[in-house]
Amino acid sequence: MASLSVEEENYVRMSLLLTGVSPRAARTFFDSEFAQACLGATIKKEYNKLFDLKKKHVINQSKYIIKKNILKYDSRNLTPMSPPLCGFDRLPSAMETTHAADLARIKYYRNYLAHLDDGKIDSCSSILLGMISLAVDRLGRQLMKQECDHLKTKPLDQTNLEIMMNIKHSNNEIQELKESFESLKMSHTKMIKSHEMLQQENTEIKKSHETLQDDHTVIKKSHETLQDDHTEIKKSHETLQDDHRKVTDEMENVKTSQKDTVPWNVNGKQFERMRVTSS
Repeated sequence: MASLSVEEENYVRMSLLLTGVSPRAARTFFDSEFAQACLGATIKKEYNKLFDLKKKHVINQSKYIIKKNILKYDSRNLTPMSPPLCGFDRLPSAMETTHAADLARIKYYRNYLAHLDDGKIDSCSSILLGMISLAVDRLGRQLMKQECDHLKTKPLDQTNLEIMMNIKHSNNEIQELKESFESLKMSHTKMIKSHEMLQQENTEIKKSHETLQDDHTVIKKSHETLQDDHTEIKKSHETLQDDHRKVTDEMENVKTSQKDTVPWNVNGKQFERMRVTSS
């Protein structure tokens, strides 16, 4: 089997220490802080803190995820543990050897390891391995110390590196899938909200359409009424025209009679005489 370079060996040993041994050391420390017999009562007592962690998406409802993340977060949230001088999100100084500092130290180097892509760590890693091993020793006690000592001298080959790189790639893929899932979840939520808005707008448009239909019906009826009124007015106008024509004719007759110098009764007698004579 092909041998590893010094940098590759450093990467494998660091990976085994941070991903294999240190989580069990943190679990051992957690068990020492919370006895299994009263763990349920303790969690129930600290429910509000756990619920706050859940709201911040530090933990979720999955029992596996809670067991995994409880080692990293709950020990420092559910116990009266004083944080390191620079907090839990920065690398503590070598002078800080409290359990809180050790948890922060492991967290920092796990994050450091997650960002290495070439599977190599330079020669100064022996110092880092020593610091992390001491942190694991203090958290996990004698049993973990023996594992750390064995890990420092354990023979390694190319297979170990391939396994660690595969694990890293798998973890990266899992993280990407989680991020993709969260993105899809957010997109789904936005689509639901958009769908609800469209439904609401559709309801409003439907109501507006019904209102317009009612208005159209009213206008149509009003138009029919106006048409009926117009027909009646037209008939009335025609009647008035006939009456006006009759009155005009009568007035013309009156005017004609006024212009004649012979009275009509005398004129009628003369006409009668002429008719008799001619006969």
